[in-house]
Amino acid sequence: MTTIRIDRITRTFGTVRAVDDVSLTVDEGKLFTLLGPSGCGKTTLLRMIAGFADVEAGSIWFGDRRIDSLPAHQRNIGMVFQNYAIFPNLTVEGNVAYGLRARKVNPAEIPARVAKALERVRLGGYGPRWPHQLSGGQLQRVAIARVLVIEPAVLLFDEPLSNLDAQLRTQMRVEIRQLQQALGLTAVYVTHDQEEALAISDRIAILRAGKIEQIGSPEEIYQRPQTAFVAEFLGGTNMLPGVAGAFDGQRTEVATCGTSISVPGKVAEAGQKLLLSIRPEALRLAEGSDGPLLQAKLVLREFLGQIQRLHATLPDGTPIRVSALGGHQVGGAAGTALAFAYDPAQIIAYLAP
Repeated sequence: MTTIRIDRITRTFGTVRAVDDVSLTVDEGKLFTLLGPSGCGKTTLLRMIAGFADVEAGSIWFGDRRIDSLPAHQRNIGMVFQNYAIFPNLTVEGNVAYGLRARKVNPAEIPARVAKALERVRLGGYGPRWPHQLSGGQLQRVAIARVLVIEPAVLLFDEPLSNLDAQLRTQMRVEIRQLQQALGLTAVYVTHDQEEALAISDRIAILRAGKIEQIGSPEEIYQRPQTAFVAEFLGGTNMLPGVAGAFDGQRTEVATCGTSISVPGKVAEAGQKLLLSIRPEALRLAEGSDGPLLQAKLVLREFLGQIQRLHATLPDGTPIRVSALGGHQVGGAAGTALAFAYDPAQIIAYLAP
């Protein structure tokens, strides 16, 4: 197992700093996800780890070995690409064996290693098949087997599931996670899919414009986002503008969207502009609650099976989203008055820019 340490690396393209003075550590045996919107620098960072893009400043270490000046083939990494990169003129067995032959592994060892790699990805017996005979999920398994067979120190994934349909994506991410944990390999995973990142990661780095906004476990980043950008990007939130009011020694009253919301602690001086983050699942339809309430009017109800999404407006017309269990009865047409209860402890206040 290998620890990856990235120390203040930078990469520019023209006048754009794609990766801007980034430092992070990936602990051995852990799956670390680089998450962010398109153009944030996550793929460029992965390519620098792989050796496919030059490091302009800073350094990359695998354990005690500095590797940023080494060519890609000397870094002992395995990379799974978005488009699978399967050779159509080779069988499954030929594709998986390709890396071993390129490394001049003893030919007598290759069949057993290929068979073992295919068994690991649940493709035992598929060796003689051709790529055109396989489904998208099976092709992705071949790509993973081709990486595993060379026994890399580090696994790199560049949006490996983006070409699969939703149900298969969910299945494959579970398989990738279980395989990574079973083998104990250190892995860096790039995705723009927030749910995917939350589901499989030990730790996540949120990137924005080449810089890291926050690093933490999925629970830490989702429940305690350090910036308004992280709160909005990871899982979505209701971001309401407001102005800090009086602090009563326990809570700050914030005037927002034609109403008032209580926020624990002293979050700002009176009169300062704020942004309040309230997750859709932190709101619930009031049922005789004596706690704090938000008054709203129903705009639209989306029934999604296990959950339903309520679209409503606050007194000043600001839209707000609420997630509720699918079995909860929500009656009324558009314009119906609703009251939502909330726990002040689940509201996060940020100073407005």
